Amino acid sequence: MRPGDEDSDLAASAAAGDRDAFAALLRRHYDRIHGLAWQMTGARADADDIAQDVCCILAEKIGAFRGDAKFTTWLCAIVFNACRDFRRRRSAFSRFAGRLSVMVGLAEVPDGRDLYDAIWIESAIARLKPDLRDTAVLVAGQQLTHAEAAKILGIAEATVSWRMHEIRRQIGSAGTADD
Repeated sequence: MRPGDEDSDLAASAAAGDRDAFAALLRRHYDRIHGLAWQMTGARADADDIAQDVCCILAEKIGAFRGDAKFTTWLCAIVFNACRDFRRRRSAFSRFAGRLSVMVGLAEVPDGRDLYDAIWIESAIARLKPDLRDTAVLVAGQQLTHAEAAKILGIAEATVSWRMHEIRRQIGSAGTADD
């Protein structure tokens, strides 16, 4: 734990069973949890669901916080992973629903153009590949350092730096193409 760090002190107290300390952590960081979830999903309703899930996850995992990183970095990692899990579940369900619709005759078999349109729409909304978007959300949106983002993403700090360079390049070239 980091001495004198109020979040670390609250986390230690919460891990020891202090409900008021846990409530204080939630009050203090709920907007960050919800905001990151909203940035990652792009939808308020999804962010609401994820924020609730993260509050439950936090109750289960608070004892695992050792203070190796700042509490906010550790918390962002939990939110990031919850968002990634949410996207995986939604993607798997969408694929299943799509296949089922074709099987029962409610939809036509995709002709390749559908896939192109889906990719184009996704890229138009996100404007970045998912790994770049995730990196941008953590570094620019959550203002984490490259080292903190690297830890959450499970990649090297140099990779985060390269991704941020690539994000600036892509956004810059997209901006000049619109002129």
